[in-house]
Amino acid sequence: MGFPSDLEIAQGAHLKPLGDVAESMGIGSHLLEAYGEHVAKIKLSAIEELQSRPKAKYVVVSAVTPTPLGEGKTTTTVGLGQAMARTGRRATIAIRQPSMGPTFGIKGGAAGGGYSQVVPMETLNLHLTGDFHAVTAAHNMLSAVLDNHLFQGNTSGLDQHSITWRRVLDVNDRVLRNVIVGLGSHIDGIPRQTGFDITAASEVMAIFALARSLREMRERLGRIVVGYTGHGTPVTAEDIGGAGAMAVIMKEALKPNLLQTLENTPVLVHAGPFGNIAHGNSSVVADLIGIRGGDYLVTEAGFGADMGAERFFNIKCRASGLVPDAAVVVTTVRALKAHSGRHRIVAGKPLPEALFAENPDEVHLGGANLRKQIENIRLHGVSPVVAINAFPGDYPSEHAAIAEIAESMGARWAVCTHFADGGAGATDLAEAVAEAAEEPSDFRFLYPDSASLREKIETVATRVYGAAGVDYDLKAARQLDSYERNGFGRLPVCIAKTHLSISSDASLKGAPTGWRLPVREVRASVGAGFVYPICGDMRTMPGLGADPAAHRIDLDADGNVVNLS
Repeated sequence: MGFPSDLEIAQGAHLKPLGDVAESMGIGSHLLEAYGEHVAKIKLSAIEELQSRPKAKYVVVSAVTPTPLGEGKTTTTVGLGQAMARTGRRATIAIRQPSMGPTFGIKGGAAGGGYSQVVPMETLNLHLTGDFHAVTAAHNMLSAVLDNHLFQGNTSGLDQHSITWRRVLDVNDRVLRNVIVGLGSHIDGIPRQTGFDITAASEVMAIFALARSLREMRERLGRIVVGYTGHGTPVTAEDIGGAGAMAVIMKEALKPNLLQTLENTPVLVHAGPFGNIAHGNSSVVADLIGIRGGDYLVTEAGFGADMGAERFFNIKCRASGLVPDAAVVVTTVRALKAHSGRHRIVAGKPLPEALFAENPDEVHLGGANLRKQIENIRLHGVSPVVAINAFPGDYPSEHAAIAEIAESMGARWAVCTHFADGGAGATDLAEAVAEAAEEPSDFRFLYPDSASLREKIETVATRVYGAAGVDYDLKAARQLDSYERNGFGRLPVCIAKTHLSISSDASLKGAPTGWRLPVREVRASVGAGFVYPICGDMRTMPGLGADPAAHRIDLDADGNVVNLS
């Protein structure tokens, strides 16, 4: 009999009453709002009520640059949280909610895997408590208000060709990337070209993840820039009267969701900002609650340390005021072999046989990526720990090669088998993280608020990505100048580039140097509080593949979900 599927493992879980899970965090039942039997929202008043409790050690889990193989970052986050309990420490986990577009596409869900999962797995992956739907509705409410504003006389002077606000939907649907609205008779609105992004890419999602309170969320929603006048003056959601209705729609969604792991470790699942054009981290309010809920708060940052962790440090921590104590960099033997550049790996295609041959030299060659990601953690004054996510086909010599790379960088490391063994397979990692978190904190932002937008972009490009410099298209240069004039210069930057390379070229593996970062366009998420330079072709509305998971996901005769991964 083979290893059971993630769904089979999840459906066989023995869950504790959620009130008991909350109690382990010091959260009383009066702060819970039940959504069925095994999911609850936590009232925002918990933030104030828990203030007298000591702060937990704050740990972020990141990774090497992603490969189509998957490195198991969420699985490691869950395994580490479970392992903390097994070593006598109380931990809370905080992760993003998965988008249903990728769940029904090729990526699958994001509940972890094997015996390191968040449960109920089906509920988590299939719209949970409706937070994504609230984001979709709030975003599209503003879209409706905007088009009505144009139809009713456009008193703001909004230039139709300078509108930046689109629509969103939590589905992979490529045909909606570019659409024309307002067709029909004159009472059907003003025709114009626009399009749809996936809900995770909405600025409302980014705001939702960064706001610390209802009041702050309302203020941020009001600052959303929907477009510009012919003179280049920004027009906001507040200007066209859309922000209040958005806040009302988002009111309940701002409460974090409480679930548990297979081993009953508490998990806060909240928000899901896109990892390319937004900060790709779970919510600040979840962390403000989780940081008072035990000895350790373990959270996860999207993509590799050059992207999710950099934004965690420079955007999320700037917004929350929380200071990280340690960072985990997840890697696998297969990932480092992929970063050697010697294998062609395509998502959904059979893996090359050579990838499974014992080859520690190839691991060392691809280890340039791991070394750079460790360096990126250290740039922010945080102690790194390398988690070697072990697979059955690995060789001891290859694990030893990764350990040598970590030690050469002065980083702790541990081999983990949490996928197969749950928390018991990550106890060495838990001990290494606990040691790293006890080191004196020297956390620092990469750049000050007062630096210019160009200085911020160039700092990230050269110090984190290893670029030789930055080249700005004329359009991008003009946009940067306009943002500085409009008072957006103090915002942090969130560089939108490929996640498949530390560079801006997905084909460059390892840790390339000597290249230059091309900035072709710059956009401002003023409500979310960052400026994002676009360095490549960013698809904000994914499409479905030739054989998406949507073809297989179904209900059986008893009404149970099947084939969800």
